[in-house]
Amino acid sequence: MASDTLAGSSRTPAEITGLDALEIAGRAHGPGRLRRAWSTLWPKLAALALAIALWQAVVWTGWKDPWALPGPAVVFTDLGDYLVSSALWDGLATTGRRAAVGFAAAVTVGLVLGLAVARVKVLRAALGSMITALQTMPSIAWFPLAILLFQLSEQAIFFVVVLGAAPSVANGVIHGVDYVPPLLVRAGRNLGARGLHLYRYVIAPAALPAIVAGLKQGWAFAWRSLMAGELLVVIATRTSIGAQLTYARELSEAPRLMAIMIVILLVGLGVDAAFGAADKAIRRRWGVLDQAGD
Repeated sequence: MASDTLAGSSRTPAEITGLDALEIAGRAHGPGRLRRAWSTLWPKLAALALAIALWQAVVWTGWKDPWALPGPAVVFTDLGDYLVSSALWDGLATTGRRAAVGFAAAVTVGLVLGLAVARVKVLRAALGSMITALQTMPSIAWFPLAILLFQLSEQAIFFVVVLGAAPSVANGVIHGVDYVPPLLVRAGRNLGARGLHLYRYVIAPAALPAIVAGLKQGWAFAWRSLMAGELLVVIATRTSIGAQLTYARELSEAPRLMAIMIVILLVGLGVDAAFGAADKAIRRRWGVLDQAGD
């Protein structure tokens, strides 16, 4: 019974000393799961409430007419109608498909390119700085070329999304591989890991945190590029979130325009939460996440 009460430990209380005793005590007296969830949630709710309050205060000043800058109550009412309309889900289906296909292609290109540049010195000298330069280039700058090459089409949007996201993914791979300890690589070789096995079992796991960070940044660039593309390349036969935003602006429907912007923000927050969960899982597996505070 003593081992069960000591968090599954097989040692007696007299044998548990030092850091082990501190860890067990911390787990026993740590905050409950609901309290931890609330401690994470309340700052976000407070920030949201403050943003809405500032928004309403600006509306009350009369800085802009209500038709240009509606108040939170009007926008959230329209948002409720928008969330249950087919227009939202049809637009999300098109935008989501474009985002998934474009980001998947960017990840493939970025992983291959980053791994090649990280391990081949000639490619590092030739392309290392170019990848960073491409990453800093605004996505909107690619659209004149994309429209010239592909006209107003899906291919133009795809072209810009891939170019916007792939350099970030590649840089994440490069930095991850660069920071793999040489001692770890030598140990893997001494244990018989060669070629693809060395990358699969040694380099890739060690570089995974940096790669995930690159993927997260790559998604941010892909999403921004996609939104810019849908605003500029409006295909009449295919509704999308960006196209609906353009229509709301052209028709001066400010409540719907701001409702769509809120939806775009919510999608970004959802994807960020998914990447955050992946990062937490990786840190837990690496043993750098405090289990008591998780």
